[in-house]
Amino acid sequence: MNLFKKIPLFFCILAGTAFLVGCATTNQPKMKHTEWCKIRFDKAQELYKKEKYSRAIEKLEDILSTCAGTGYMEQAQFLMAESFFNTEDWIEARGEYGSFILNFPGSPFIETAEFRKAISSFNMEFRVSRDEANTTVAMKDFERYLSNYPSSPLRDSVNYYYNLLIERRAEKEYQTARLYLRMDKYQAAVIYFKEFLETYPKSKRRTEALFQIAQAYNELDQFETAKLYLNIARNEASPDDKDIQKQIEKTEKSIDKAEIAFAKRMKKDSQKKRFFKEDREMQN
Repeated sequence: MNLFKKIPLFFCILAGTAFLVGCATTNQPKMKHTEWCKIRFDKAQELYKKEKYSRAIEKLEDILSTCAGTGYMEQAQFLMAESFFNTEDWIEARGEYGSFILNFPGSPFIETAEFRKAISSFNMEFRVSRDEANTTVAMKDFERYLSNYPSSPLRDSVNYYYNLLIERRAEKEYQTARLYLRMDKYQAAVIYFKEFLETYPKSKRRTEALFQIAQAYNELDQFETAKLYLNIARNEASPDDKDIQKQIEKTEKSIDKAEIAFAKRMKKDSQKKRFFKEDREMQN
């Protein structure tokens, strides 16, 4: 009986508590959306400073999807790109820097973003045996940066990276020519080596290419041209570089030997032709 008397009292207390909580909630000011975005950005920035880039990216993704018009989009977009840059996720980094450049062209961070976009392109996967699309993209990014900031203090750094990209292209052309040489397709090798030497005169592979085009001409029995390219190598090489000098001597001996063998072969063929000619004349 006492139990049934207590039940209404319990419900009265519960209802009163709910009413008080409701009043407290109603009187408490609601957090503005901008304040929520600021809290999220501050947390993302704190994670970034602690080098917890993956967690920072998660927070920043929330901001970019929900905080349009709050004033935090520019900072969040740049910090997102920086986070991917620091994790060496170069494809994502380039994409985020690209979005930042497109969406915030007047930002004080725009020059940094353009430079790091180019660096991200440079660091994307590259293999000599594959398509050179990434190399072309990186070269265009650096060209665009110099075009937009011709007086940049980073100009020397840009030139350094750009020359490395040129060397990548040179390496691809060199390996193509070398492949034809290994396949005994000497005429094709000559064509590619000549194009390589004309297009990339400062390549680190230049000396090797001179030796190998001399070898290709030697195999084609064009000994004077082979010696011509060997002499170019001799004139460009340092007399103190013993390895290069030894290779020049070795190649020169190889050409001389091949030329003597060719002369003997030609003499023998000439004798055979004269013999057959005399034999036909006697039969007639």
